[in-house]
Amino acid sequence: MQLHISPSLRHVTVLPGKGVREFIKVKVGARRVSYRMLFYSLLFFTFLLRFLFVLSTVDSIDGQTKCSTIGCLGKKIGPRILGRRIESNVPEVMYQVLNQPVRKDEVQGKTDVPQTLEEFMAEMRDIKSDARTFALRLREMVVLLEQRTRNAKIQEYLYRHVASSSIPKQLHCLALKLANEHSTNAAARLQLPSAELVPALVDNSYFHFVLASDNVLAASVVAKSLVKNALRPEKFVLHIITDRKTYSPMQAWFSLHSLAPAIIEVKALHQFDWLSKGKIPVLEAMEKDRRVRSQFRGGSSAIVANNTEKPQVIAAKLQALSPKYNSLMNHIRIHLPELFPSLNKVVFLDDDIVIQTDLSPLWDIDMNGKVNGAVETCRGEDRFVMSKRFKSYLNFSHPLIAKNFNPNECAWAYGMNIFDLEAWRKSNITLTYYHWLEQNLKSDLSLWQLGTLPPGLIAFHGHVHVIDPFWHMLGLGYQENTTLPDAETAGVIHFNGRAKPWLDIAFPQLRPLWAKYIDFSDKFIKGCHIRAS
Repeated sequence: MQLHISPSLRHVTVLPGKGVREFIKVKVGARRVSYRMLFYSLLFFTFLLRFLFVLSTVDSIDGQTKCSTIGCLGKKIGPRILGRRIESNVPEVMYQVLNQPVRKDEVQGKTDVPQTLEEFMAEMRDIKSDARTFALRLREMVVLLEQRTRNAKIQEYLYRHVASSSIPKQLHCLALKLANEHSTNAAARLQLPSAELVPALVDNSYFHFVLASDNVLAASVVAKSLVKNALRPEKFVLHIITDRKTYSPMQAWFSLHSLAPAIIEVKALHQFDWLSKGKIPVLEAMEKDRRVRSQFRGGSSAIVANNTEKPQVIAAKLQALSPKYNSLMNHIRIHLPELFPSLNKVVFLDDDIVIQTDLSPLWDIDMNGKVNGAVETCRGEDRFVMSKRFKSYLNFSHPLIAKNFNPNECAWAYGMNIFDLEAWRKSNITLTYYHWLEQNLKSDLSLWQLGTLPPGLIAFHGHVHVIDPFWHMLGLGYQENTTLPDAETAGVIHFNGRAKPWLDIAFPQLRPLWAKYIDFSDKFIKGCHIRAS
């Protein structure tokens, strides 16, 4: 761009470049420059400078090198003004090499692949390679590191699966010591509750809680945290359901560790009249499920050996092998109306939770005719934990699921649920539950893969009343990013996931929230070497 002013100041000419005719020609008076024309000229130059400034600023924001000369600036803004595409500084051959599909054996047998970025850069400096060689070596290094990362992830998931599926020797020791105490000490065989308190078990003026567990230590933490945080513990009734093998240790523990004035009932499944009559759907379903899984899964070794699936998919399949998913304790909640025919409302608790507040206000929640009061798991600040929808649990590639449900419908959580048993008895929830269990077995477990939550989502569909997330904070067993201050503000915290607080793989910063309800000076706890950390 050129600016010419005649010696007599009669003409001002602005040229856009060499070889171009006059762009602006201003005729100025013979004796003096017009103030009006001078004003318009300055206005034009101001606009032009601002235009150039904006273009150069955009280049700087885009990460380009700043220009210090007019020539450099022209190279930058010229293609934009003329509508030409700015070519990339990355050679096209590099894109071609890096975009090629990865072969399974691409780096197999190669021992000279750089292991680190430092090795890679040193090699590139030594051989002074071209762009194609640079891209090939970079690709080999990334593929190798990806394979190693995948294998390490899978091994981690396998070790966590083994650790979470096993019974720690400390817990096994505790059960054995308590069983021995039950057989030798009459004080460990007390009737729970005592005879004068039995009427409270069917009295709907009390707050009734149900806990199904075969883990004595876990049950003791749930019970103690429930009672210690209650404002009126004398109105709390905790019904503990366990299996035949755990009944003696469970009764011994709660006989010797009173939580009065709260009322504790310990009852084994075989002691319920309902379960001793005829065929029990839950037992039949569990037996069928066990047979199908043993044929379909192929065990953890077959799952880990799969080289095509992502580590997260393998982790989900390993989790499906967990014994808890075929445990009667996990399925029994679907029969609460039959197990407690005299009760109108109960709060069902999992054994991997800790109560941190008084739960009696749960009875003041208006369920609006719904059966299940639960916390939704699709909304919340924690995007990892609170992002679960139906598509997270059900297989919507199966036409039976796709036809009947919305993949984006919000899921909810088991762990701390309010159940209106009166409304439940008027519904077909239990029949729906077993219908879909049967459909899943017929489809070789292709409708969903693990747990009792997927059939629960289906059975309680349309019967859920959403409650405040304060009442149930999830993810403490698989989300290590949960902070202690955040967890302390929740009414109930749930260690759902593999990292249970009684296992060595528990997250150390969160375990104290659970461990503070254990008396580590107790003779049974000390005798089995159960420690705070």
